[in-house]
Amino acid sequence: MASLTYELTLAGLAVGSAAALTGIGLIVTYRATGVLNLAHGAVAMICAYVLRQLVVVWDWPLPLGALVTLLVVAPGIGLVLDRGVFRPLALLGSNPAQTLVASIGVFVLLVGGAALLWGGGARDDAPVLLGDDPWAQLAAVVALACLVTAVTRWTRFGRELRAVVDNRPLAVLSGVHADRVAAAGWAFGSFTAGLTGVLLAPYVRLDPYGMPLLVIEVIAVAVIARMRSLTVAIVAAVAIGVAQAQMTRLHPEGWAGPLVQALGANLFVVALLVAALVLPGVGGKGRDALPPPPRTRPVPAPLWPVIGVLFLLPLGFAGSDLHTAVQVPALALILLSLVVVAGRGGQIALGQAAYAGLGALLTALLATAGVPALVALALAVPMVALVGLVTAWPAIRRHGLALALATLATGVAVSRFVLTQPYATAGLSLGRPAGFADDRAFYALELVLLAGCLALVAALRRGRTGRALAALRDHEPGAEAAGVPVPALKLLAFVLGAALAALGGGLLGMGLRAFDPEAYDPVRGLLWFAAVLVLGADSLLTPLVGATLLITLDAGPQAGMAAALTGLLATQSGRLPPLTTLLLPKATPVKARRHPEGPPATAGTEPPTRRPAPVAATRTGPTEGRTHPHRPAPGHARTPSPARAPAPPAAPPAPELRADDLTLTYPGGITALSHVTLALAPARVTALVGPNGAGKSTLFDCLAGTLHPRRGRITLGGTDITAVPAHARTRLGIARTFQRLAVFPSLSVEENVRIGAERGRVRGDPAAVERSLRLVGLAGPARHRAAAGLPTGTLRRVELARALAGRPHTLLLDEPAAGLDADETAALARILAALAADGLTVLVVEHDPDLVAGIAHTVHTMEGGRILS
Repeated sequence: MASLTYELTLAGLAVGSAAALTGIGLIVTYRATGVLNLAHGAVAMICAYVLRQLVVVWDWPLPLGALVTLLVVAPGIGLVLDRGVFRPLALLGSNPAQTLVASIGVFVLLVGGAALLWGGGARDDAPVLLGDDPWAQLAAVVALACLVTAVTRWTRFGRELRAVVDNRPLAVLSGVHADRVAAAGWAFGSFTAGLTGVLLAPYVRLDPYGMPLLVIEVIAVAVIARMRSLTVAIVAAVAIGVAQAQMTRLHPEGWAGPLVQALGANLFVVALLVAALVLPGVGGKGRDALPPPPRTRPVPAPLWPVIGVLFLLPLGFAGSDLHTAVQVPALALILLSLVVVAGRGGQIALGQAAYAGLGALLTALLATAGVPALVALALAVPMVALVGLVTAWPAIRRHGLALALATLATGVAVSRFVLTQPYATAGLSLGRPAGFADDRAFYALELVLLAGCLALVAALRRGRTGRALAALRDHEPGAEAAGVPVPALKLLAFVLGAALAALGGGLLGMGLRAFDPEAYDPVRGLLWFAAVLVLGADSLLTPLVGATLLITLDAGPQAGMAAALTGLLATQSGRLPPLTTLLLPKATPVKARRHPEGPPATAGTEPPTRRPAPVAATRTGPTEGRTHPHRPAPGHARTPSPARAPAPPAAPPAPELRADDLTLTYPGGITALSHVTLALAPARVTALVGPNGAGKSTLFDCLAGTLHPRRGRITLGGTDITAVPAHARTRLGIARTFQRLAVFPSLSVEENVRIGAERGRVRGDPAAVERSLRLVGLAGPARHRAAAGLPTGTLRRVELARALAGRPHTLLLDEPAAGLDADETAALARILAALAADGLTVLVVEHDPDLVAGIAHTVHTMEGGRILS
């Protein structure tokens, strides 16, 4: 027994050492470049193939082959990736989500390239580099970790690395060569990937798909280490490796047997799932989301009949050509699910292959149990949608990179524990529905279902929910502040995406007349995600074009061509426009037309930046009898402009928004608010002033619902709303703007404002959008322009109009004059004075003393988290 324990421990040490190498490489790369390199496993696979080619095929001596592979090829791959892919993205200012997409592109490119060069079969003759002694492998890992630690702590390069990690722009200004640091990080990360590959290759199957996926699973150790601590990564890797090896000795009877065996073979998958869903995530909210896609014209109506004719052409095919064409509509449905989740919802969803596989599996299980095939498919879709709801619930709390890891972990777990397990897939048969056994008839059925789903998604994108999803994608905090229920909307996107993927997966299995787990491998999920991002994530053409290209290229004589081409394009996705935009005409410029506001906008030019029309005001300022350049003199009424909208119906008096004894402490012990009490008087303008770091924005965010205090309470009209989320407070009548602009760039100015009207306190007011646009001077041609690229002054007005469109009774403005010139600031002051005169409660956090003096009835000074006056 003791001997068995020792032998299993040695086996676990070998696996744990390779996992530790992966963790070291990922952490160093992330700390030097900020890139979560999902292509690490693909680099490992390439290096393992190169060593085998040199030693086994070309008969090089093992030491020489290892030196060339590890010291030339592996670092060279890293340097090529740095110069050709990631440095250009850094120069373009790409965020972590864009670099993640590029790393997925590298992954897919290397997998496809390996399949093209060495074929798709597994190799079992990889050379053994360090012998069979796992202690030698562990010693090499520990020595490497000690070397990295020494370099980062006690050398000039280490100081430069830490400087780049802490603040890259400041490091560059201090004379640090950040590009050189990043190149060194990529070279070292690729070296560790190569070492991982050559150590693992003799013990696992060496093929283009198996090893990259295996290395993806052991990303868990880097996530456990929070992408920081090498020691934690090594300890976690060794502990999981040894535990996984020890579990192989367990052989319980009954139903638990297969499950325990699956756990014993995939403990790193469990660790990745737990780390991705439970531990604090990598990245940060709002800083690592997918960028909004460029605004393009919808697919012109005359083009759809042409597309329909093209998709009807395969009905004239026969034999293998028709059998291949049968797979296209099914895959198009799976890609359509990504259009909903990633394109319209903006979520980095890497697990759609799992939902497609579950759709095929459940359809096969029901059909095997005697349920008619079409009914089985109809039942499988809502069942998988329910699975999507359950799995998405913990994942939607994540953002950006953390969400990507959570969805990837979910997809890998479903594949490992369900789709590839004999207890779930043994004895399955999957036929076609009665009356559709023939390829031609089944293809016609697929086309009908695909057309229906395209119409459903098109209706979703055009409607109220589609606008809310686009707002969520463009700026999640801004969408929440506009009243969009973000968690519910994310769940809707994931559930609908899971249902569409399940329908496509079931049809794909029926088309192949068998359930094949490899058709739904997580690596294919990465390929599908990359294809959708390359072609255009928010275009209905994408699933049609993408499915056609992927199926056609895979059916060709060169296996891996689809992956290689898709990966190559994905690596350049930050610099190339979506390819489907090349198939559509450019958005038609707004035609010039006269409007009471002033001269017409010129078609094809920057929209006008005219000031808002002056608004009538009759109130005196904070000090009676004193005038100010930002507001009219007492008793003097400005003549309203013709652009001024009619006043809304009279509203009841605004309830008082009040904060009592608020205290908030950030992690690390920093107290941002200390026993703050503040009451906002209805129909008056209250201003918060003070130095940076005084706690103004923190108090503002507590009132808006973005932050929740540790102590104290917030009431609205005497009702406690401390725990009410931001979107619900918007519906209670508390609207806000942001210091950093929170507009939705892929939507037009009018659509931005319509979001506020549809989600605010008063919904269904047909005049709300027009009234808000006229109030801020945007009711002319500029209303039809996309928000992307508009001047700051115009965007400030868009954000204010959106906040007012829902007819709030309380308006919270965070630095509303930031980026405005003197005339724009004066116009803003007139609008705010008029709003308060009409009964609106206004809180302004502002650094402009002239603006504060001109509009505020009450001014509070904050310092050190307290209100001093």
